[in-house]
Amino acid sequence: MHSEISERFRTLATLPESQLGLAEGALVLAAEARPDLEIDHSLESLDELVDRARPLVEASDTPSGAVTSLNHVLFELEGFCGDKQQYDDPRNSFLDEVLTRRRGLPITLSILYVEVARRLGFEAYGVGFPGHFLAKIVGVHDADEGEIIIDSFFTRILKRRDCVSRVQVATGIPEAQSEAWLQPSSALEIYVRVLNNLKILYLREGDGLSALGCFDRILLLTPAVAAEVRDRAILLERLECAHAAIEAYSHYLELAPDQDDAGAIRSRRNALAQSRPRLN
Repeated sequence: MHSEISERFRTLATLPESQLGLAEGALVLAAEARPDLEIDHSLESLDELVDRARPLVEASDTPSGAVTSLNHVLFELEGFCGDKQQYDDPRNSFLDEVLTRRRGLPITLSILYVEVARRLGFEAYGVGFPGHFLAKIVGVHDADEGEIIIDSFFTRILKRRDCVSRVQVATGIPEAQSEAWLQPSSALEIYVRVLNNLKILYLREGDGLSALGCFDRILLLTPAVAAEVRDRAILLERLECAHAAIEAYSHYLELAPDQDDAGAIRSRRNALAQSRPRLN
């Protein structure tokens, strides 16, 4: 991820939710890592995909049948599915690569699914399910509870009650609270989750500068998330950027002065301030 943030990404961060297509936003995000990416070319590929899906979807007799037709086109005819062999491949996080390779992560495949579905007239959303991003189509009057939940990674339809049960097993929270995990995610939440996936991957690979680029973009989208500010400060310290780390630690303490770790962070900041080299 490049250190310099593009003007196109800065614009994305300020747009209201409905001002840009979900796929175009994801492509803008991908271009932050690869500035030579041709966003318009990828959007044309997406248009062509929608055009190929339209005849089968529109020929369906029922709303749920139309969803089945869409799944048939995307998962069987076009071959989109999760990359189970190379899950951590960075290309799986970039929508243009997903369009080319037909492989991706749950979140990028769900972005693709939602965008294609919306262009075909469905009311579709991404769902920030814990540990595994999903998509869903609502307003399907002949489906259970009027919606269909799609796992684009494993190319299957999920029952809502099974999803709720999985949340309960994984977290131990009551059913009423588990339902909240099936609410639609905003575009902003989706972009942050993609960046977070990349950030974790870069940290795992020891690419601190690329991870820092992800932190900077996450904080441009959500500037008041204290945990991101703190973790960015820790990374800056590891990268031996003492002055920037001190500033970031101070910002964290302004955002979260009463957090349990505030005392430890304050001590860490003060120790770093005493040992930092002087600026000439």
